[in-house]
Amino acid sequence: MSVWILTPRRILWDVVCIAEVIVSVVVHLSYGLSVFGSAVWIDVMSTLSASRPQSRRHAHARVHPIVDENGENSKFVADDDDDDDDERATTRAVKQQHVEGFGAHVLEGHHEKPPIVLLHGIFGFGKEKLGSLSYWGGAEQRYDRILVPDLGALTSIHDRACLLFYYLKGGTVDFGLKRSQQFGHSRFGRTYEQGHYAEWDENHPIHLVGHSSGVQVARHLQHMLAEKAFPGHKTTSADWVLSVTSLSGAMNGTTRVFLDGICPEDGQTMKTISLLQFLRIGVLFYEWLDIPALKKYYAFGFDHYNLSWHKAGMSGLRDTMLGRSGPFAARNWVIPDLSIQHAVEVNKKLQTYPNTYYFSYATKHTRKVFSQILPKSFLGTHPLLFLRALQICLWRHPSHLPPPYDVYRDEDWQDNDGALNTVSQLYPRIPIEHPHCEIGTESTNDEVLQPGIWYYTTLQADHIYFIVNRDRAGVHFDLLYDGIFQRCHTQMRRVLKCQPVEAVKSLCNL
Repeated sequence: MSVWILTPRRILWDVVCIAEVIVSVVVHLSYGLSVFGSAVWIDVMSTLSASRPQSRRHAHARVHPIVDENGENSKFVADDDDDDDDERATTRAVKQQHVEGFGAHVLEGHHEKPPIVLLHGIFGFGKEKLGSLSYWGGAEQRYDRILVPDLGALTSIHDRACLLFYYLKGGTVDFGLKRSQQFGHSRFGRTYEQGHYAEWDENHPIHLVGHSSGVQVARHLQHMLAEKAFPGHKTTSADWVLSVTSLSGAMNGTTRVFLDGICPEDGQTMKTISLLQFLRIGVLFYEWLDIPALKKYYAFGFDHYNLSWHKAGMSGLRDTMLGRSGPFAARNWVIPDLSIQHAVEVNKKLQTYPNTYYFSYATKHTRKVFSQILPKSFLGTHPLLFLRALQICLWRHPSHLPPPYDVYRDEDWQDNDGALNTVSQLYPRIPIEHPHCEIGTESTNDEVLQPGIWYYTTLQADHIYFIVNRDRAGVHFDLLYDGIFQRCHTQMRRVLKCQPVEAVKSLCNL
């Protein structure tokens, strides 16, 4: 009798799950195609514009927001390019007043600004991909000495860190003999004939700014530098990194991976029917086709697995589709790296180093309605993220499974930005909390910025508010990136002058 009662429920539940997967596939595929189409459209229009005579100045008038005292867009006005340049200059002058409290810090005997390296997140892309479209919404054009590497849209955190090292230093990417044997891919990858910052060392450090999973790439790279993990480079150290800035960073994993199709039992394997299974099939087929024009325009980053048809053949496609080989079978890709269970293991070895400055901008787009955490608004949340934001609010760890770490509580993981739980973005905290300080709430005039401490603040925004579409964030986009870049370009000495923390508070609280 009980079986007869439960069977219809089970069938209904399976139907709901399949329907949810279909909706997720349609939404994510539509968004991906729209971004790809936008990139193509921008390039086509740029080509056409370049072939035409320059139009009069007023034809380039831009619409920009006027922000009221509460930070809300109250109206929009159109200005020409000269007025827009004046406004940007004024904004930068105001931000410069904020950062003057840090003092002008330069490396002893070295007066050149260290480069700022922007590290994209999942499905992200660098300067070489998607034509003229910018993952960072054009933020990299606001200042000089900013590098935007392409690290692969779905490659693992470790593989991205390896690629990043050789992108900067130059040479042939070496993923390591042991790791290549463990995960079944080639040991060596692409070759950079000339590093983008070949002089990189302890006396010529870099600033790393990572969005989403990009911050874990930054932390993993610094760990590998400290461990001298790159063959032929025996003088590396953690001091090669001067600062790490996290923007919506996935430092402690996310419950979203369980909604997308990762099993909560281990945080690694995929459910049979899930969004990730559709993604896996599409990616493998894309890699197997290996169409040069498409791969040059957008790449998932799995070239070291030799998945193309002329290397793998039909048998290779069959084996990867059946889960016998390839990055998904080996679980050597980014989604499993973002599970809470994996974050616990990784954070046991990733350190917060005493000579590096750390900053974190967490994002939250939820609010408490009576006793339930819910998305802040439907219209204010990106359509790609609203469904997941609601699901993350409602997700509960299965009661029959052990918690992912000792003090795990569901209620701590409900606030989110549509992709990551806000609690994960603040600072490294599981399995142990790293040194941290919240800017703007408990700070006093006697406190000073020090290396080896995560200074964090929380912004009201969804996960992609500050990337791709610059117009969506408006003036807040300029304030955020101006603050980050100016801090990097002025804070360049390892021994920081004792300055009041009020300057920092004004910078972080946008």
